[in-house]
Amino acid sequence: MRVLGIDYGDRSIGIAVSDRLLIAAHAIGRYQIKNRKADAEYFKTLVEQHQVSEIVIGLPLQMDGSEGARVKKTREFAEWLKGILGLPVVFWDERLTTKQALHVLQQQKMNGREKKKFKDQVAATIILSDYLESKRENSHVPENH
Repeated sequence: MRVLGIDYGDRSIGIAVSDRLLIAAHAIGRYQIKNRKADAEYFKTLVEQHQVSEIVIGLPLQMDGSEGARVKKTREFAEWLKGILGLPVVFWDERLTTKQALHVLQQQKMNGREKKKFKDQVAATIILSDYLESKRENSHVPENH
C-alpha cells in the first residue's frame, strides 16, 4: 500500500504518492478544487488507482509553532477527507515547505508561471518525503543481545 501526500490550499491541492516500499515520494499533480461532490469523486478515484492506505497532510503552522486560521481550514479539509475515504490521516509540520519547493523550482530555472504551476505538488512531495523518512527512522528498533 502507498501513502498519499497533500499540500492543501484554498484553490488547489498539491498531490504526491509514495512508492510501494514507502521509500520515495513522487509528485503526481495539482488538483483544482471544484465542489465537494467533484472533489470527493476525484479523491476516491485517486486512492483506488494508487492503492493508498494512509494520507499525510501538511499542517501550515506559524513559525512560532502556533496555529492560525490556515490550520483550521486544513483540519476541516482533513476531517472531510477522512470521512469520505475512511483512511487514517496524519498531519505533518510543513513550515518552510513552500520555500523549499520554490528553491527547488528556482534551481530548475523555471519562470514565475511554471513555478506557480508546480509549487504545490513539489511541496506535497517534500511533505511526504519528510514523513516517509521519519517513519523509516522510527521503525528501527535496536535488537537486544
